[in-house]
Amino acid sequence: MKLKRIEHDLTVCQLSSVEDIDLSRGFYFIGKTDEELSLVCRTEDTPRNAVNREDGWKGFRIEGVLDFSLIGILAEISGILAANQIGIFAVSTYNTDYILVKQENFVKALTVLRQAGHEII
Repeated sequence: MKLKRIEHDLTVCQLSSVEDIDLSRGFYFIGKTDEELSLVCRTEDTPRNAVNREDGWKGFRIEGVLDFSLIGILAEISGILAANQIGIFAVSTYNTDYILVKQENFVKALTVLRQAGHEII
């Protein structure tokens, strides 16, 4: 499986309003439930009035469009990382999955995934 590095630093944060999100920015994920509003974005694009924020994330995505019938892709990758004591923050789009790890674990994460047979691009 091909995994593509995301070169920018990322932040995971909580917001009080969707109005705080600059939708013109090039990279973000929004999650809204009945309990919270979360945003993953480039660190430099983090809204100033974030309720909570966690900086220091790096990420990669599974290349290509994943068919909904595929089973276990995220479980396999997260299992490799968990076996190597690397925590993740995962988000998914319609097409694929994104896996974020803390910056200090990024090189190790890519190394163990490469050793497990994944191609890093």
